[in-house]
Amino acid sequence: MSDVRDPGAPEPGASPVSGARRWLVLAAVSAGLLLISVDMTVLYTALPTLSSDLGASASERLWIINAYPLVMAGLLLGAGTLGDRVGHKRMYLVGLVLFGAASLAAAYAASPAVLVAARAFLAVGAAAMMPATLSLIRVTFEDERERGIAIGVWGTMAMVGAAIGPIVGGALLEFFWWGSVFLVNVPIVLAALLLAAVVAPGGSGGSDRPWDVVASAQVMVGLVGVVYAIKELTGPEPSAVAVVVAVFAAVGGLWSFVRRQRGQAHPLIDFSLFRDPRILVGVLAAGMAMFALAGVQLVLTQRLQLVLGFTPLQAGTTVAAMALGSLPVGVVVGALLHRVGTRPMIVAGLATSALGTVVVAVASAAPLTWTVAGLLVIGAGTAAAMTAASAAIVGNAPAHRAGMAASVEEVSYELGSLSGVAVLGSLMAAVYTRTVVLPAGAPPWAAEGMDEARAAAGELDSGGSAELLDAAARAFDNGYLATLVIAAGVLLVSAVFALLHGRGRRDGAPAAALGQEGQVNNEMRFCE
Repeated sequence: MSDVRDPGAPEPGASPVSGARRWLVLAAVSAGLLLISVDMTVLYTALPTLSSDLGASASERLWIINAYPLVMAGLLLGAGTLGDRVGHKRMYLVGLVLFGAASLAAAYAASPAVLVAARAFLAVGAAAMMPATLSLIRVTFEDERERGIAIGVWGTMAMVGAAIGPIVGGALLEFFWWGSVFLVNVPIVLAALLLAAVVAPGGSGGSDRPWDVVASAQVMVGLVGVVYAIKELTGPEPSAVAVVVAVFAAVGGLWSFVRRQRGQAHPLIDFSLFRDPRILVGVLAAGMAMFALAGVQLVLTQRLQLVLGFTPLQAGTTVAAMALGSLPVGVVVGALLHRVGTRPMIVAGLATSALGTVVVAVASAAPLTWTVAGLLVIGAGTAAAMTAASAAIVGNAPAHRAGMAASVEEVSYELGSLSGVAVLGSLMAAVYTRTVVLPAGAPPWAAEGMDEARAAAGELDSGGSAELLDAAARAFDNGYLATLVIAAGVLLVSAVFALLHGRGRRDGAPAAALGQEGQVNNEMRFCE
């Protein structure tokens, strides 16, 4: 007999979930997802203070931010499969414990290297938790409409967490030291741990698939190579040897991962899933929405502080407008998906986010209210796209690929954030370095970045200082506008792809490559 399990059924050994307990399960997993998402962006406002206190270099700043999504992306696929094997509740609880311990280590890190290591450890806990959050929703909510609402809340929490991360960091820095942005995780972890232990459906899992540690390592090697190559290529003095080594590591790691998966009886990722255009479009939408969101948040929070002189709290409060735009939209979209379908929501969401990004770019010389308006639009569009993308991926995957589908969705989320920070952050730095015109008497190292220019200005007289800061601000704005234009272009291209790809297929038709074993779950319609 087939080992296919009904995706709406509890795991083996679990008790049915009914009544108000379903919504308590949603609250428990939403708390964990909120923590994961907040830690993606909480350092954006804390980074200038943290860099000053720890003496972090530009390269160390990149790895302090990127270690978290990088390690998480490498482990997520394996974590989803492991959750299918040992039970998603167990994975979620273990992930919470690891996340809390890593938060303590990060809060009291004494050097950039220790903080990078703690952020990597934090990602291990997040990787264990994240697939379990969506999988627990899938096995808890049997009703199609309720599941749509639950997924809408889930997607909104991811968006809200990423959007309020900067304001959380800014608010804490007003009263405490930079380590508080990690220490605040601990009480939330304890509350989520207690609630999930009591209300989440248990069970031992229903799969005997092995956990492929080698494949996870291959993915991480490939991703580290990609990020390092981007950083080196966009630096002021790129090393040809370092770029070649990084590219070889990226290609070798990712190629060996793909080859290994195709030869495995139980792969971490079944590439035939992507032959279903509904799933492929969902993965693209999730990744590109987060690419733009992470990039816009990073460059905007830096500009508000380094160019306009905002405090961390003021910068975080401004960027939190994204959360205000996303909060109601995600829930409403989740409730309407069973009627409207995911494709229209994905296309509309990506196009709306692109429009908001253009407004933010145009508003750089306008009153701040225009920037806030653009951020509200970005938040609304991203929430719609993320909620619909999650439903498209999870709702159309084969039942026995539930954990894998959840992991694929979250890998696209993390890779989008990672690539947004790496590509757009590095692009902004590269444009700054190549367009800044240092005044006479300014030290050459002021061309490395806005942080360095501000430090160099303190060593000059008032006239030289003002001239240097003005030149640095103009160069920074060149990079800022370039990144926003690229982000808007990526969103528009993704919207067009989502609109056109696979439209010739009948709604609900399973991908031929999946065969009988992979009959898709049509609980979520994919309107053409």
